[in-house]
Amino acid sequence: MSARHAVAENQSAYVFEGREVTLPVIVRKARATAVTFMVDAEAARALLPSPKLEIVEVAPRKTLFTLGGIDYVDNDLGDYNEVSMAFYVRERRATRGIPYIGAWADFLRGRLSTYIHRLPVDQSFTCAAGRGIWGFPKTVERIELATDGDRAACHLEMDGRHVLSLESPARGARTMPDNSMQTYSMIDGALYRTAFRSGANEVGMKRGAATLALGDHPVADELRSLGLPKPALFSVWMGHMRGRFEAAIPV
Repeated sequence: MSARHAVAENQSAYVFEGREVTLPVIVRKARATAVTFMVDAEAARALLPSPKLEIVEVAPRKTLFTLGGIDYVDNDLGDYNEVSMAFYVRERRATRGIPYIGAWADFLRGRLSTYIHRLPVDQSFTCAAGRGIWGFPKTVERIELATDGDRAACHLEMDGRHVLSLESPARGARTMPDNSMQTYSMIDGALYRTAFRSGANEVGMKRGAATLALGDHPVADELRSLGLPKPALFSVWMGHMRGRFEAAIPV
């Protein structure tokens, strides 16, 4: 069953590797680090696959890019590790606010939409489900996530080669209320939008405070094209993240 067929039939239940998945998909507990960088907007624009989307600039020729490392502990798609590479985008037809100022305000309030550029995972089931239901660009790779004291470490390898290593703070006592957001992905060459809600406890936020090292894999070179590695803008730790993912709908 192709992703397009599943979406066209408006299904709420799917079967992957002999296991059924029903929508919405619920994340009951995950631990996550999210590190945001300011990167070159033109380089980011070159990586967008759909003319219906545009990169959100937060300064002249600058946009935001977030690297995330997530350890899913209790989730409808299983217990697995994931690395997220996401840009902040809007639909070209969307209303625009005050240049730059409006983008920063939306980012700080959790209102900016994302386009998931890459989404490596370390389990085949969640890879099949993520690709089949939402068109998420999941691939099965080697991912190591660990916490040591008040630091989190994320290491990604693809094709037996080093892509990235990310270290960031792993401590916090704040609460992040549930917030409605949306992300974009491609299914059979068409743009789709997925609504989700997410919140967290044990949240810590710091300016900078992260280190990124890149390896010799082509994906590492892709990240270099954005101007990475460089000092981070923000580092966010979520010790107990939760979420709810709805169906993908065509744009």
